[in-house]
Amino acid sequence: MPPSRVPTSAPDSSQRFTALRALRSRNYRLFFAGQAVSLIGTWITRIATSWLVFRLTGSPVMLGLVSFAGQIPSFFLAPIAGVWVDRWNRHRTIVVTQTLSMLQSFALAALTLTGRINVWELALLMLAQGLINTFDMPARQSFVIQMIDDPAYLGNAIALNSSIVNAARLIGPAIAGVVIAAAGEGICFLIDGMSYAAVLISLSAMRIPARAVYKKTKNAFGELIEGWHYIARSPAMRSILLLIALVSLLGVPFQVLMPIFAANVLHGGPHTLGALMAAAGGGALAGVAALANRKSVIGMGRVVAESAGIFGLSLIAFGLSKVLWLSLCILPFAGFGMMRQMAASNTIVQTLSDEKKRGRVMAFYSMAFVGMSPFGSLLAGALSAHIGVSRTLVLCGFACLISAICFALHLPRIHESARPLYATRGLLPDTTEELE
Repeated sequence: MPPSRVPTSAPDSSQRFTALRALRSRNYRLFFAGQAVSLIGTWITRIATSWLVFRLTGSPVMLGLVSFAGQIPSFFLAPIAGVWVDRWNRHRTIVVTQTLSMLQSFALAALTLTGRINVWELALLMLAQGLINTFDMPARQSFVIQMIDDPAYLGNAIALNSSIVNAARLIGPAIAGVVIAAAGEGICFLIDGMSYAAVLISLSAMRIPARAVYKKTKNAFGELIEGWHYIARSPAMRSILLLIALVSLLGVPFQVLMPIFAANVLHGGPHTLGALMAAAGGGALAGVAALANRKSVIGMGRVVAESAGIFGLSLIAFGLSKVLWLSLCILPFAGFGMMRQMAASNTIVQTLSDEKKRGRVMAFYSMAFVGMSPFGSLLAGALSAHIGVSRTLVLCGFACLISAICFALHLPRIHESARPLYATRGLLPDTTEELE
């Protein structure tokens, strides 16, 4: 297992293409290529699912409910999943979760193509996918360090992970809009199922060194409590995860309302929905691309605060927009702020984490990021039904902006708690430099 020390830059900073330096690791190259294909299928399915629910019900509440079903397992089970991810072989865990995800997509395709799908079956299949993702997300996040040859590449690998997610978010919705209009949602689900072959092939081609086995001194519940206390005693990790939870609860569910906004406010169809999601994805890709060029975690706290603020302001502007061209101009800023915040937060949390507890820490990260979204989806759906989608988006934006300001005010305390750990890992320069 690579040592815990994470240098501030790659060993040879004179080499070209530093923004892609994690791709020098063979295993990570394989993972990157497989995920690039699979995630496009995932985003195609997300758009198709939203449109299918809206077509079947026309209800913002049902949109929120189906999204809730797909994400709620992470809230209740992510900490438990983190314990087992720390105990299990992470590579094998990902193979199992990706195989199950492929089968879920094929089941969804079969029901839709045969015309037997209804909203409750769709919700149950989303619940099944949520259970799979509860184990898949912390396993994939904590597996990154095992795929790279040099710990110096960790921050870059995390940024590149986010970049392929958002490149897929840019490409997938555009494809989904065309496929839905031409052939229906069922073909979208079939494409997604087939796309999992790419990541399974890449995983099977990896050569993973043996991971250090840590002696288990506690039962699973004891390790769960240990992970919770580990995070609770760190003001830096605690504050970052709290901000992620608030933004996921109050801001990220804006995506659930996209079909309603596209249809009722902008008077469009699946092409409009695809264009809106692609615009947000383009901004998100730009946000994580900027992070990929950073050689140090120093200053990431300020990036988190700024990005959350940009996201909040963009949601307010988007909620006030009534025309397509203006909405398409605003959404890139929303995507930029949201994903830049999440990628920067991920980098800080992974940098501060003890390798023995990494799975549990990333499980709590998943709980904050994914687990809070279902409650936000229900809240956004209910508010939209009562006060309208535009006003709901404006309120969500204000809530995210206030959360960002509160986080920014606590940056000095976060800096104070993180500095000793950064110093231990050799991250601080010789001269005094502020982290916030």
